[in-house]
Amino acid sequence: MINEDMPPVIDPTIPSAARIYDYFLGGKDNFPADRAAAERVMELGRLAGFNVRDMSRANRAYLARVVRTLAGAGIRQFVDIGAGLPTQQNVHQVAQAVAPEARVVYVDNDPIVLTHARALLADSPQTIAIEGDLREPGKILADPVIRAHIDFDQPVAILVMAILHFVKDDQHAADIMTTLCEGVPRGGYLAISHAYSELRVVETMDEAHQVYDRTNTGDFVHRPPAHLASWFTGLELLAPGAVPVELWRPTHDEWPGDPDNSGFLGAVGHKP
Repeated sequence: MINEDMPPVIDPTIPSAARIYDYFLGGKDNFPADRAAAERVMELGRLAGFNVRDMSRANRAYLARVVRTLAGAGIRQFVDIGAGLPTQQNVHQVAQAVAPEARVVYVDNDPIVLTHARALLADSPQTIAIEGDLREPGKILADPVIRAHIDFDQPVAILVMAILHFVKDDQHAADIMTTLCEGVPRGGYLAISHAYSELRVVETMDEAHQVYDRTNTGDFVHRPPAHLASWFTGLELLAPGAVPVELWRPTHDEWPGDPDNSGFLGAVGHKP
């Protein structure tokens, strides 16, 4: 569990989406306000007929499959934007299990995320964590620290998992994806996951939105598969396209989740 006596920049009374997600995954890096918000969201999920923790685990398993797939395809450089708090199957662990020389940059705007990531990575010189905000993707791609660690003349995989749904304005989200698509070098990939559910239980969904509206990121939106697919301008979507994360190249040796009640869509594009 994180230290309750945090620097002034952290307000422990304001729930954090990253720390709520950490709680969903069974982590301990969260405050009472985060745990209370997470428990309420999980209760609302149960009332609506789905398991929020299972959805979060399915999204994490998808991330691991994407990284393993891309590392297996020869990618040796990864930039994880909105990385969140470290848990099991982190990007550098999955990638370096396939290719020990793989280099990884974690990017986040949450100071607790950065503190924990840097502590985790103290003995991993091929992996760094820096401050950055998805809402300003151009600054991330131009960051001199990232450019010193990642060679954008070679293929790079950019990962944007479970964060674009916090960008509520459709045009802003599309602009972010345009910048990222343009920033992917030839031979590279852009992978995303995004909140979406076909379940529409108005009362419980409305309250869940209210819970997130009180977090440091604000409320989230759902976008359907076709909307996500339209973002990959100049990239070729890998099969099976924009689908529930449980259906993106599942393997027999992992927890399968429930694609009929999925909370996330996933999609991966390749720049030829």
